[in-house]
Amino acid sequence: MPPPQFGVQEPGRDYPDRLAAFAILERGGLVAVVRVDSRRRGLVLDLPGGGVDEGETAREAAARECGEEAGLVVDLDPEPFVLADHYFINDDGWSHNSLGRFFSGRVAAEAPELKVEDDHTLVWVTPQAALTGLDRDAHAWAMAAWMRRLERERPTG
Repeated sequence: MPPPQFGVQEPGRDYPDRLAAFAILERGGLVAVVRVDSRRRGLVLDLPGGGVDEGETAREAAARECGEEAGLVVDLDPEPFVLADHYFINDDGWSHNSLGRFFSGRVAAEAPELKVEDDHTLVWVTPQAALTGLDRDAHAWAMAAWMRRLERERPTG
């Protein structure tokens, strides 16, 4: 079964596939999101992550992006827990179909020196606030899947 597809294509644009990786990081009952000051979308919340560069794995890309966007060193699970695609146009006007790989993980350390994206600010929110506040539907869908997985793994009794 293919991953779900989110977003809407604008007429007259091409949307080439671009592999992307994102992380859901929980600490003390809160999850990490980045508040992005986007020229196209305004002030929005995203999961930390982004495009996979040539020569790196999706897991490596998600970890790198957590450093660049949020100043976090992370320990991510070996495999993504869910896949979801999203038609997306970045601030430079480049449209693509983001083939999202979503990893669950933990913060190993804070490393502000890794942060290079000035338009991204780390914010810790409740999972419910992330679910309702994330800008991209693919990110919200992944958050819902993560919350459901977490609840199912919780011991009963």
